[in-house]
Amino acid sequence: MDTLNVKGIRAYGYTGYFDAEQFLGQWFEVDLTIWIDLAKAGQSDDLNDTLNYADAVAIVQKLIRESKFKMIEKLAEAIADAILGTGKTQQVKVALTKCQAPIPDFDGDVTLEILRSR
Repeated sequence: MDTLNVKGIRAYGYTGYFDAEQFLGQWFEVDLTIWIDLAKAGQSDDLNDTLNYADAVAIVQKLIRESKFKMIEKLAEAIADAILGTGKTQQVKVALTKCQAPIPDFDGDVTLEILRSR
């Protein structure tokens, strides 16, 4: 099976456990690995024979911007469900990064990865 990798999808959203996160928001970044058969599109040169990665970016950005989940795990699941829901893929890996997690004396980021199939 082939893979389509879409990296560095960024959007400002309101998912977070603390009230301030849901009010003030924060930046999120997503990397997708999408397992998809690219042979037909490679032969036909037709966008309809693949998953348009611009659509994948739009799906992720919309979910980040409009969702107000408490847990990033829930946001990652919603992203995976939406990508699988396109009907173009059987499996997706979502790497979701909270770019500035509200942890005292911590200047890093937090990333979780999930792998889902239909």
